[in-house]
Amino acid sequence: MTITVFGILLFAALLHASWNAIVKAGTDKLYSAISVSGSAALIALVLLPFSPQPAIASWPYLAISCALQVVYTVLVAKTYQVSDMSQTYPLMRGTAPLLVALVSVLVLGESLSGLAWGGIGVVCLSILTMAFAGRLHARKGIWLALINACFIAGYTLVDGTGVRLSETALGYTLWTFFMNGFCLLCWAMAARRRAASHYLRLHWKKGLLGGVGTMGSYGLALWAMTQAPLAVVAALRETSILFGALIAFLLLKEKVAGLRIVAALGIAGGAILLRLA
Repeated sequence: MTITVFGILLFAALLHASWNAIVKAGTDKLYSAISVSGSAALIALVLLPFSPQPAIASWPYLAISCALQVVYTVLVAKTYQVSDMSQTYPLMRGTAPLLVALVSVLVLGESLSGLAWGGIGVVCLSILTMAFAGRLHARKGIWLALINACFIAGYTLVDGTGVRLSETALGYTLWTFFMNGFCLLCWAMAARRRAASHYLRLHWKKGLLGGVGTMGSYGLALWAMTQAPLAVVAALRETSILFGALIAFLLLKEKVAGLRIVAALGIAGGAILLRLA
């Protein structure tokens, strides 16, 4: 992996942790997630006329990805309603790269070096250690995080294939976010118009900031998927856990200490292995 791809993925990780913190800090987690996704959709709508359009071969992947990411967004909100971000965010993000690695090698035929497997293993083990270093009685949050990990792995694999077929990472990214946000906004306006509209009006600035963060984060990751193996990109992107832990500690006032610090150092070590792979 080149230093350029490595640096871009670290920046994408920071953006990803930031928009998750915006959702977690919202007074209503579901409306906060919809605000972020809806803002990203509006940004995408403005930029789409000026972007190359994805090839027809990638359209089925866009549709499948949209379905998976809509469920993912709702599950993120539900998870943060019942548990701490500092525990469930690492859990759902740390499990997904293992699933991506296994499927990409066994099903998609990608090959990984021993060093890459080592880096993926260290990152995932460290992330899971961080997750389980906290309170374990919030079982509902843990189960929701594990279920969401399956959706994360699913849309990562789908989009990894789709963006390569699209011939334009930018166009594919914009359509992805427009479709996702449009679906969520339509549901909110149909099912909970008054409450959703009130929340969106009050918190549109945070939603816009989160929209930029989520679009930038995943857009950069999609581009990286055209430059490196899916499993390596997925694992390195989850260094967002480091930024997530820091945000949870400094801004959300969650306790991050002891074993979680050791796990954070492990994530950094795994990232170095992936850079060298």
